[in-house]
Amino acid sequence: MLIAALLVNADNISFKDSASSKKKVLENLSQKLAVNTTATTAEKIFQVLLERERLGSTGLGKGVAIPHARVPGLTHTVAAMLTLDTPVAFESADSQPIDIAFGLLVPEDDTENHLQHLSRLVTLFRDADICEKIRTAKDADDIFELLISIDDD
Repeated sequence: MLIAALLVNADNISFKDSASSKKKVLENLSQKLAVNTTATTAEKIFQVLLERERLGSTGLGKGVAIPHARVPGLTHTVAAMLTLDTPVAFESADSQPIDIAFGLLVPEDDTENHLQHLSRLVTLFRDADICEKIRTAKDADDIFELLISIDDD
């Protein structure tokens, strides 16, 4: 599964986003995700992401979170990414704030792809070198190019 292909282009990356709380991270991700689907609205996306967070934080640790949810009516996987200007508390397993958030929405009945996408994202974001390159990128285009190069490996 290609991470860059999920994002489609650098427009789906909010570089140095100003979100200052977990709620604002989810709101901003919802706005970005909503641009790529007519199946639902940013408000509904925000609600499903909040509901998912109530089940347990999607904060992986080491400064990364992968908010994700299944969405009724969605016909394809939708993704967006934020890098934060200032890290925010996200109730991650390691209690560390996050500065990278990758949002993922999948069709409600697409369990297999959902799990494959999450597995690939977890593997990607557990790589400290990749996360450092994302954190030191100069803009969203740099991040997108990095993800394309990883996909090509």
